[in-house]
Amino acid sequence: MKIAVLGAGAGGAAAASELFLAGHDVHLWARSPETLAPHQAAGGVEYEGVLGTGLAKMARITSDVAAAIEDVDAAVIALPTFSHAPMAATLARAGWSAGKPIILNPGHTGGALEFSHAFRSAGAAPPPVVAFSTLTYVARKYRPDGVTVSGRARQVRAAALGGGAAELDLAAHLFPGAAPVRDVLAADLSSTNLVLHPPGAVLGAAWVEATGGDFTFYVEGMTDGVARTMRRLDGERLAVAQAFGHALPDLIGEMQLVGTVEADFDDPGNYRAAIAGGEANRRIMAPDSFKHRYYREDFGHGLLPFIELARIAGVDVPVAEALYTLAETAVGVDYRQGGRTAQAMGIAGLSKDQLLEKVRAS
Repeated sequence: MKIAVLGAGAGGAAAASELFLAGHDVHLWARSPETLAPHQAAGGVEYEGVLGTGLAKMARITSDVAAAIEDVDAAVIALPTFSHAPMAATLARAGWSAGKPIILNPGHTGGALEFSHAFRSAGAAPPPVVAFSTLTYVARKYRPDGVTVSGRARQVRAAALGGGAAELDLAAHLFPGAAPVRDVLAADLSSTNLVLHPPGAVLGAAWVEATGGDFTFYVEGMTDGVARTMRRLDGERLAVAQAFGHALPDLIGEMQLVGTVEADFDDPGNYRAAIAGGEANRRIMAPDSFKHRYYREDFGHGLLPFIELARIAGVDVPVAEALYTLAETAVGVDYRQGGRTAQAMGIAGLSKDQLLEKVRAS
């Protein structure tokens, strides 16, 4: 198949490499020619880690969207979540076919809803959108022409908006481990980041400012107080999911499915030990500033849409709202400006039943 990978950061580079290794022709796109220049010089993406070691040769490397999507069968969007709506508008203007699926890897929370609404707002019929609950890789770009993939998710939740079984089958074909769930709300509310990052980001904000992030986020930053807050926030997530008819695992169980908590961990409710002991994340450093994606993405595009969904579900989420307010205050931003509001997701004014009908319509 011919697949466009839109985004040449760590996630996009990892996806492009794995798709190449599976025998697909890959078009790699990034907005910045400077980002692509090292890959053009190398002829592709140098990869190392769990995917092996080698050069993933790209069929096309371009910063021209029209060239990137020419004659492809599907597109994988591996961009920061605040880029989803602008990317939807760009693809709509570029003439993306309504019959070709888009895969958001990941969709985070509310990604498919926002993407489809942005596409429609640009004056085009939206394509089927498959959203993954989390990125399928633990990856970093330590060099401009390559990616180090230190982990690959064993399982991520996947759901389609405006599509169905065929789109989910395609997503699972391209990314083994994509496990279908009933609707995008189940995938959205399985996103680990909306629970995993905000408590430590808020409660560790002073430490981030004082040290420039010179501590391990999931070990040194995972104190008892952070863990207690995380567990309460997770309880709110599960309550919202239950209100929409989804019985989901707690954060520990979900991370075990993904592979970021060890499979043999058997101390239920001990969030500190589970997360600090996970091999995949234990060496990850804290944000170096409030410009880090844990602050830029995980509140305006994680916690905010979660709060919006909770309001539609009729579930009180005081811990989520407190963390959100404190983050806005400490960081000094209004996350609703450009954030994933109910309006941005196209669900403002909907009742719970109307939202369920919207996400379950094929």
